[in-house]
This record gives sequence, structure tokens and C-alpha cells, in this order.
Amino acid sequence: MKSSVARELVERSGVDADVLVELLIRTAVSELTNFYYYTLLRTRLIGAQGEALKKLIEDARQEDLNHFEVLVPRICELGGNVPTDLNQFERLAEWSIRGTLETGDTRAILECLLKAAEANVRCYTQICNMTCGKDHRTYSMALAILHEEIAHQVWFLEFLGHGAIESPESRGGSPFVRKFLAPNVRDIAPAQ
Repeated sequence: MKSSVARELVERSGVDADVLVELLIRTAVSELTNFYYYTLLRTRLIGAQGEALKKLIEDARQEDLNHFEVLVPRICELGGNVPTDLNQFERLAEWSIRGTLETGDTRAILECLLKAAEANVRCYTQICNMTCGKDHRTYSMALAILHEEIAHQVWFLEFLGHGAIESPESRGGSPFVRKFLAPNVRDIAPAQ
């Protein structure tokens, strides 16, 4: 990994930059993988429950893409690189719903999405714990993403418990991460 001022400052503050960059890369890859699988899921959900779940998936899908967009520049600032080989993505991802896609079982899909949200909450909590008081930029981004990942977890838990969510219009849109997005990304409205 190449040296940068950002990396130097992070290391000087006591953070193991190699471990942090590796964790950020794995997390970014998971976010993009989530986005990809959420896109595929939308086409496989049918019925009233499937339509309601599509709204949640679309919000989580857009936010996960935003998370990826925010993480990649920080990875580069710290001297890391996101894999350019797409085959590496699934190997690095923390979870996979590939097998669940074929079943069409809405409950199984939801449980898998919940596990993905829980894995992301763990990763961002680990990043926050590693950078708190040491790397303010990474900490702020990870904390913002953590808030949204906790919301995803709550959405899926609510859906599992109730089968539908009230006021889905108020969900999504990356309310915490929005300030970290580049202006051209921030101005793009989420797909409806």
C-alpha cells in the first residue's frame, strides 16, 4: 500500500492502518455485493408481501450503494485499493444470499437480509471502536453508516414481525451518510 498523509496520521494516532484498510475494503465489497443482490431480489418478489418487501429492499439497496460510494474514497486516501477483479468481490463479501434467491421464499430471503444487516452492524461497530478518538474522518463515516445499517436491521425485523411497514416513504435516502456523498451522487434521487 502506498503512503499518504491520511495514512500517516492514522498510523500516528495508534490505528493499525493495514487492518483498518482491509476491514474497509471487505465492508465496501459487502456493500456493493448487497446492492447487486438487492437488485436481483426485486425481480423475484411477487404478491402483496413481495411488493411491500420491494420497498424496503429498494431503500436498503440505494443506501448500500451510497455506503460503497463513501467508503471507496476513504480506502484510497488510506493507500488501499478496492479489487478490480469482480470475481474477488463475492469471495471478500461477508455474506451471500445467492442460494436464497432461487427459493422465492420471502421469509428465507428476509432472514438472510437480516443476517446481512447484522453482519454490517458488526463490521461498522468494529470500525468505530478501532477509530474512535483516533481517526475522526473514518469514525464519522462509519458511525453514519452504522446508523443506517441499524435502521436496515430494524426494517427487516419489523417486516418479519408484522409483514408490512408503516409509512415506507419516510425510510431510506441515506439521511446520515448524505453529507459524505459527492455532490453529483447526493443530487441523484433514489429510484421509486
